[in-house]
Amino acid sequence: MKKFLIIAILMATGLTFAQDEKGSFFGGFESNSQWLLDDNGLSFVAPEDQFRANNYLQLNYNYGKFTAGIQYESYLPSALLGFSPDFDANNGVANYFLNFKNETLDITGGYFYEQFGNGLILRSWEDRQLGINTAIRGVRIKFDPLQDLSLTALFGQQRNGFEVSDGTISGLDANFDIGSAAELGSVDLRIGASYVSRYQDRGTNEEIPSTVAAYGGRLDWGVGNFYGGFEGIVKDSDVIANEGVLVSNRLYDGTALQVNLGYSQKGFGINSTFRRLENFSFYADRLAEGNQFNQQLINFVPALTKQQDYLLTNIYVYNSQPRLLTDALEQRAGEVGTQTDIYFTFPKESFFGKYSTKVAANFSYWGGLETTFYDDFSYDVEFIGKGNNYFRDINFEIKNRWSSSFSSVLTYQNVMADKGVVLGGPLGGPNDIEANVVVAEGTVKFEGSKSLRVAGQHLWTQQDRKNWAGGVAEYNFNSHFSLYVADAWNYGGEGELHYYNFGGSYTKGRTRLGMNYGRQRGGLICVGGVCRFVPENNGFSANLSVNF
Repeated sequence: MKKFLIIAILMATGLTFAQDEKGSFFGGFESNSQWLLDDNGLSFVAPEDQFRANNYLQLNYNYGKFTAGIQYESYLPSALLGFSPDFDANNGVANYFLNFKNETLDITGGYFYEQFGNGLILRSWEDRQLGINTAIRGVRIKFDPLQDLSLTALFGQQRNGFEVSDGTISGLDANFDIGSAAELGSVDLRIGASYVSRYQDRGTNEEIPSTVAAYGGRLDWGVGNFYGGFEGIVKDSDVIANEGVLVSNRLYDGTALQVNLGYSQKGFGINSTFRRLENFSFYADRLAEGNQFNQQLINFVPALTKQQDYLLTNIYVYNSQPRLLTDALEQRAGEVGTQTDIYFTFPKESFFGKYSTKVAANFSYWGGLETTFYDDFSYDVEFIGKGNNYFRDINFEIKNRWSSSFSSVLTYQNVMADKGVVLGGPLGGPNDIEANVVVAEGTVKFEGSKSLRVAGQHLWTQQDRKNWAGGVAEYNFNSHFSLYVADAWNYGGEGELHYYNFGGSYTKGRTRLGMNYGRQRGGLICVGGVCRFVPENNGFSANLSVNF
């Protein structure tokens, strides 16, 4: 099957030279590399393989209703710091696919990405910055028998580095647009249902299940300016594992619930989301549970918090805590919390400015489920209760365009975080971190597409590493070329460290080259609510991306 698909893809790619007007060739190349250097101030010693690089070459060809693609990846001589060792010193064809699509049928063989609902039950995706690629190798069929009904079926194994998982994934998903079918006019009403299972040989251990399934349903609606959604999922009983070892043969089921409500009109919007996760980790391999690299995850449970943009507002971040732990030293069953966003735009010519003033407020809180564990490691759990506080974030942002050439952004954040969440280790400790951050940013535009952006930042805390000061200055010479310098100074902690960084980028058409030198602050780096840990380091970095 694999050889057949690769041959088919190469043949389809070769058709580009025929220059048939019905065909099109597209793809891209991305290279991320670093040269690590010793840094006594950080107590960082560069490894023997100082040069590291992650490279991706993607080639696709479309001819009528057929599309073929292949992705080659190289992690030589080693992968970037903080990436799964499964990628180290490895290279080869990582993904390939062949797809047929018409008005009602969409069939893919090879590697593919898919999401059911909000992703709580299944999401396969790629994020190169995080080192995540959970594509499924197998077959996926999408069928739309009616205008308002869509069906999806899939079967395959999830990618794990350059291999695939031991477990086999099966999935069914259905979506029906009631509002359109019933001609409800301005009322938008949609329902969906999903089924996902993992089959994995249990070997000689007959006490554990070979098949574990999850079942979910959802409802999305909209009436006028109001909208909302509901999704609930139940997961079969399964064992729990930690760092590649089964904790015991005891089985635990899991649940997930997410509800959102919102209102939106011109100049004003509010959206609130509630989510509860109890033992809701779902992996393509039962022994992959708890791995720090987010490999082999079937479902998608990102942290529902504001994604911050600045150096100091990203020091204390939250990583979702859906797992069940029954260790005598640390016992927890999952997380529960909420996030609310409010946006408001003042009319032009208002007190706050001639052009435009936008105000945004965000609140999020996440904590553990109130749980009582017993000697046999069974437990009772409250729907919400009074569990440990994991994370709370209150922040405000004011964006003001004062004139055609000057705009500003003011940000304030108050954050509370459990040390175990932001720094690793057991959760629920007595030494929570509480910090306040302020940011002032201004951008001036000049003639000829030139601009200067300057941001000053400060963080106050009595815990952890004490106070920080930060700054960024970026100058854009035109729409193609820019330079920047940045520094985050931990002047309140031991050593008074500077995490300096400077670099620039050049963009021409579909090609972008970026280079920088400096220190990387250790800790969690998050993209879209999913995080990976990066150790402190120093060195040169380069990024090259080309799309065609």
